[in-house]
Amino acid sequence: MTSRETLLQSFDALLQPERFKDYGPNGLQVEGKPTIRKIVSGVTASRALIEAAIEAQADAIFVHHGLFWRGQDGRVTGWMKQRLRLLLAHDINLYAYHLPLDAHPELGNNAQLGARLGLRGQATFGEGLLGWLGERADGNLYADAHVLADHVAQRLGQTPGSGRRVTLVDGGRRNLRKIAWCTGGAQGYFEAAIAAGADAYITGEISEPQAHYARECGVAYLACGHHATERDGAPAVAAHVAAQLGLAHEFIDIDNPA
Repeated sequence: MTSRETLLQSFDALLQPERFKDYGPNGLQVEGKPTIRKIVSGVTASRALIEAAIEAQADAIFVHHGLFWRGQDGRVTGWMKQRLRLLLAHDINLYAYHLPLDAHPELGNNAQLGARLGLRGQATFGEGLLGWLGERADGNLYADAHVLADHVAQRLGQTPGSGRRVTLVDGGRRNLRKIAWCTGGAQGYFEAAIAAGADAYITGEISEPQAHYARECGVAYLACGHHATERDGAPAVAAHVAAQLGLAHEFIDIDNPA
């Protein structure tokens, strides 16, 4: 077991949140018991995850999407009250890291998504260089965007009947070599990915302008789900820190079609 502060220091040392101007507070968002034996990791601090962590007898929860965001309504009512009530009643610590968890070069969401998809690359574009550019680790090319989309769907478990799918806007190119990616809601980085030389761009979401950019610039756009592209960073970081400190760790994936 370890202390609440030692666990916070370990997360901070690994993820370096001071480097980022983020959309909300990184680190310890809700203070719980002073001694930690077990961490549950997940993508979002939803009520379902908190309830599952209680059932798993966790002392701390580690997530990518925490409870507090810049510009949100600060009143503790409705869903916010319910989540906080559960955390406080069970004395559970909540740790959340947003952009720092995206950016870690080995354990972060972008690094882990690249590994899951069999891509090798590095952070090269977008604000804070969060976007990655690379190619297939085996050196081969994707014959076209539909082949790439099928591969991504298979690796992310987006099979028929799963409730999730890849939205593809085909730019028309064949023999795709340079693949760019950035997890979550990174549709705003598409133009930067195009400028970096990408043949295709993989992210979580799509907005109206990106379909036109893809067709007009000849670069494929794949929207694969915000949650689906960000499932791997939190458990990778939590498992790493838990192993360092001798803690138990469990990843609980609360399904989300978004």
